[in-house]
Amino acid sequence: MRKKLLSIGLIIMLIGSLAACSNVNKQIVKNSETGKTAQASKNNDPNKVAEKQAFKMDTTVSLKIYGSDADEALDAAMKRIDEIEQMSSSTIDTSDVCKINQAAGKQYVKVHPEVVKMIKTAIKYSELTSGDFDITVGPLIKLWGIGTEKERVPSDAEIKAVLPLIGYKNISINDADCSVKLMKEGMSIDLGGIGKGFTNDEILKVIKPYNITGALINLGGSSILAYGKKPDGSLWSVGIQHPREERNQGFLGIIRMPEKALSTSGDYERYFIKDGKRYHHILNPFTGYPADAGVISDSIVIDSSVPDCNMLADLLTKVTFVSGVEKGMKIIDSIPGVACIAETSDFKVYKSSAWKLQIDNLSKDFTMAN
Repeated sequence: MRKKLLSIGLIIMLIGSLAACSNVNKQIVKNSETGKTAQASKNNDPNKVAEKQAFKMDTTVSLKIYGSDADEALDAAMKRIDEIEQMSSSTIDTSDVCKINQAAGKQYVKVHPEVVKMIKTAIKYSELTSGDFDITVGPLIKLWGIGTEKERVPSDAEIKAVLPLIGYKNISINDADCSVKLMKEGMSIDLGGIGKGFTNDEILKVIKPYNITGALINLGGSSILAYGKKPDGSLWSVGIQHPREERNQGFLGIIRMPEKALSTSGDYERYFIKDGKRYHHILNPFTGYPADAGVISDSIVIDSSVPDCNMLADLLTKVTFVSGVEKGMKIIDSIPGVACIAETSDFKVYKSSAWKLQIDNLSKDFTMAN
C-alpha cells in the first residue's frame, strides 16, 4: 500500500539570487528550535533574512521573512501559530474544538473569538456552496482515518450510520458569550480545511508592525502567504506541485505573483491506495466517500486586499474539489477577487474567469482546457 502523508502541495521556488544583498558584516543566525540557518546582516539591513521550518498544525511549515526586524517578526509568527493550534486543533484534548466535540448534543462551550470566527466563516461558505464545504465531517474523518495508522475503507453501512451526524445547520453559536454547541450527540467539527489559512491571516497581522520588507509563509501548502517583495524587487515565484509526480520532483507549472494568498489542495496530499484505488482526505459530506468529481488538484489565488484572503483561499480549494469544475467555477466566479485553476483526472487545466496569472513551464502532461 502506497502512502503520502503531510505532502506540501506547493513547492516554493525563490527564483533569483540573493547575491545582490549586502555582503558587509554578514553573520549566520541559527534557529535554536530547528537548527536551520539563515543569512543575515547588520540589524539595520533591510535585506536581512530569518527563516525557520517546523512541524506545526499537523504539517511542515516554512517561514522566510526579510527586513531588519526579521528575527523578531519570525518569533512573533511562530508564537501565533502555536496559539491558534492550541485552540483549534481537533487532536489536542484541551483545544476549544475538542471541547466543542466532547460536549456535542449536551451543552454550549465558551471558546476563543478566533474559533467562532472560523466557524462562522465556514457556515457562511457552507451555505454558499449548498453544503459542499462542511466542517462537521469530523465523524467521517475519524471513520476513514486517512493519514493515520488506522486508515481503512469503511463499509457502506458504517458510512451510512454516521452521515446523519454531518450537517453545518446543526451548529449553534451564542454570540452573547462566545459559545458553540453541536446539536446532535456524536457530531464533531474539524477546522483542518480552514485553519491554516486563518493562521496565515493572523501571522500577517503580527508581523506587519515590525520593520520587514517581505515574507513568504508556507503552511504545508494548504496556505501560502506572499507579502511585500523579494530583496531584488522581483515577484514571488511559486511552483505548483504536479499531482502525479513525487513530492518536489515535478511541477504542474510556475506562477509569479505579487502580494496574494495562495492555496492548493490535491488528492496526493494524504491518501492511501487499496485494490488499485486511491482514497484521499478530501471527503464529500453527502456521500461520505472521498470526493470524486474529476478534480485531482486545484489552486486558489486571492488578492491581499480581500479581507481574510488566506482563510478564504484555504477553504475554497475544497469547494471546487467536491463540487467539480462546472459548479465549482461558477461558485468561484461569484466571489469578487477570487481566481482558481483546477486540474482534472484527464490532465486538463481549467481556469476561472478571474484567473490572470501566467502559468510558466506548464507540464507536458497537461493541456489548458480554456
